[in-house]
Amino acid sequence: MKAIIMAGGFGTRLRPLTMNLPKPMVPMMNRPMMEHILRLLIKHNMKDVTSLLYFNPDAITSHFGDGSAFGCSMNYIRAEADFGTAGSVRNATEQLQITEPVLVISGDVLTDFDLTAAIKFHKKKRALATIVLTHAKNPLQFGIVMTNQDSEITRFLEKPSWGEVFSDTINTGIYILEPEAYAEIPYKREFDFSKDLFPALLKQPGALMGYIADGYWRDVGNLSEYHEAHMDALHNLVNLEIAGDRKNGATIEEGCECKGARFRGNNAIGRATKLEEGAIVTNSIIGAGCHIEAGAIVENSILWDGTRVGRNASLSHAVACFNVLVGDRATIDENVFIGEGSQIAEGAHVLPNVKLWPGKRVEAGATLQTSLVWEDRWTRELFTNSRISGLSNIELIPEFTAKVGAALGAQVGMAQRIVISRDSDPGSRLLSRALGTGLMSAGVNVVDMQQTPIPLTRHHLRDARHSGGVHVRKNPMDRRRTDMIFFDSGGYDLSSSKSKSIERYFFGEDFPRAPFDKVGTIEFPAHTGEIYTKRFINALDVDLITKAQFKIAIDYANGIASTIFPNILGAFGGEVVSINAYLEPSRLTRGREEFDRSTRHLANVVKSLGYQIGFILDAGGERVGIADESGNMYLNNRLLTLLTKLFIESELKRGGKVTKIAVPVSATSEVEELARQHDVELVYTKNAHADMMRATSETGVSFVGGTLGGAIFPEYFFAVDGMFTVAKTLEMLAVLGKNIGEVARNMPQRAQSRKQVACPTEELGRVMRHAMDYSHKMKKVLIDGIKFYPKKNSEAWVLILPEKERPYCTVLTDAATQPEADALSKEYAGLVEDWRKAGE
Repeated sequence: MKAIIMAGGFGTRLRPLTMNLPKPMVPMMNRPMMEHILRLLIKHNMKDVTSLLYFNPDAITSHFGDGSAFGCSMNYIRAEADFGTAGSVRNATEQLQITEPVLVISGDVLTDFDLTAAIKFHKKKRALATIVLTHAKNPLQFGIVMTNQDSEITRFLEKPSWGEVFSDTINTGIYILEPEAYAEIPYKREFDFSKDLFPALLKQPGALMGYIADGYWRDVGNLSEYHEAHMDALHNLVNLEIAGDRKNGATIEEGCECKGARFRGNNAIGRATKLEEGAIVTNSIIGAGCHIEAGAIVENSILWDGTRVGRNASLSHAVACFNVLVGDRATIDENVFIGEGSQIAEGAHVLPNVKLWPGKRVEAGATLQTSLVWEDRWTRELFTNSRISGLSNIELIPEFTAKVGAALGAQVGMAQRIVISRDSDPGSRLLSRALGTGLMSAGVNVVDMQQTPIPLTRHHLRDARHSGGVHVRKNPMDRRRTDMIFFDSGGYDLSSSKSKSIERYFFGEDFPRAPFDKVGTIEFPAHTGEIYTKRFINALDVDLITKAQFKIAIDYANGIASTIFPNILGAFGGEVVSINAYLEPSRLTRGREEFDRSTRHLANVVKSLGYQIGFILDAGGERVGIADESGNMYLNNRLLTLLTKLFIESELKRGGKVTKIAVPVSATSEVEELARQHDVELVYTKNAHADMMRATSETGVSFVGGTLGGAIFPEYFFAVDGMFTVAKTLEMLAVLGKNIGEVARNMPQRAQSRKQVACPTEELGRVMRHAMDYSHKMKKVLIDGIKFYPKKNSEAWVLILPEKERPYCTVLTDAATQPEADALSKEYAGLVEDWRKAGE
């Protein structure tokens, strides 16, 4: 069988290691990563190999030549254009006139899989294509693959969110393809394996198979993975060919001088390297032609060829590229990555988490501290959905935020415009200014809306020609944390593809800076409040609301809505009592106890004054809670049921018809019952605002309700707006001629129970795989987590959902009574704990 090595990677997240080197050529145990792949192919009798090249191809061709030095025949295909992963393979098969099965493998992974066994499986199953699979502790960065009992692939999810992690079985990027499979790839057109070819093959029974391989596999995707892969290799967790003879705690290649040096743990020393007497090397890899002088200490580190470490210098958990000089008595702390040809002069101290680009020099006696001392918090990913959150002025510091701004600026491009808004918290003001500074340094113009509710920011983005926006706020549930919420050009939540692009610039640290005469500007827009108010009023039947003469109480939670909403309410007449209707930054966050006190207070005010209704807004003006005339509170799921019933019945009263509504998959079954009663189609979404917004674009959806107090009325706007929800609720009550308590009296009643099981991130995928196996014969909904119905002829359901930001797995149950829901959540929380401990 012929083999094709995908060797075009830039290795952006491995910078500075890959500044002058394509990713497949990055050393791994003193050999390029791609060389280990080539030796694996040859070991399994694949000696006719083609390498697909793109970035810096000469580095690869000069090392491997025609392949004869390695015992194979090596061909090369240089990219004419970006044809995608599958398109590149098709291009190679056409150019080389390949008409037999091929094995496709990446040149920048580390693996010792039994490829012969995978090929035998493929032939036995007579598949058109076989994907080699493995189990991963953290499957988020890979394609999740689900198979049936016959190993046929049934579902394929590329780069899933935690809610889509239905298994820990992932795509390794190793494919076995029959000619009939790659013939389906269009020639010289962009075409991707995961997005295009595999979904097409899924439609053909038996065409796409999954082989779960035994052995080691690691995608060396970032600097942390690179270091960990070396430590795995040193401790024999992966079967590699490592040159040299084993003696005195090290594998030593020919021509080395090591007399008097001390080795601890496992080590690998490249050819012609000199270690002077008294040098101490512990669990490290030292390349060829290096020189480690007397008294130097190298611990848990990787030194590439030609590196010199001076007398009494020390390195710990560091990586030094080719020809680095570490001077006498210099100290290199953990998680430091030093680019090719850099010099650390004598007595210098490089503090943790620093990355030096190639050719940099640290002066003698200097202490080098990165501007991102806290960046290790984000070593894997910045964003959760469209948000970056962290501890205020500890994790989210001005230097970090300015870098985020520069990365965002690089993503949108020079001379574009980005909108920034914030709440009244001083920390938010600090970070919004730092963000603006980073954007301006990238040549982006900043539109500063200053203190503005999130709904107004979205409206402004929809109306004006901007490339996106960011709102900075104090986290509404944790006063120690700050959130940066990112919007797309039209006011929607930022897409995952764009957030990933920003991450690439952020981690790569090579985003362009604007020339001095192209630095961005800052402007302050006018009349946004007036435009918002006009659109708001035009979307409502103001006369109907005015005639009802509502008496309401409203708690503004000391948020920004208090600066605009009182004027809007004034247009409706009636009587209003305002609570906490002034800006107070110290009260923007309400913990559970404080929130409960606030809702009780609102309910008491409404009841004691004989008012019809009360509302409590969150500080950002997005979400609401409602109190009825009797002092009963409606929050979260119960509020969703109430708003759904209000919307459907008021539309019917007007003579209209509701055909379709959308709610998160975790929503109470009360909504499902209402939908059945009124013959309304119910669409389920993920429990995330971005997915709720996407539902508004589906034909026929006229209402989208959330489980946390947010609601969307698509005829008005595509996003949550708590102020409009208040006004729309008044309008719907006026249409029905009822108080809120009357509407709620006949609502369906279900019960939910929630338990959280502590579950380390690396075990979540395994839990989800066991949950899928357990429920394979049950009715299931796979949208956000695994939702299944464990009892026949019962509407009770269980949702198992990994947490996005914390090491927990949530078990949510829904049943007819509270005892039944509690019993279900206890039972399945126990099962999750068992699955977590089950291992393989």
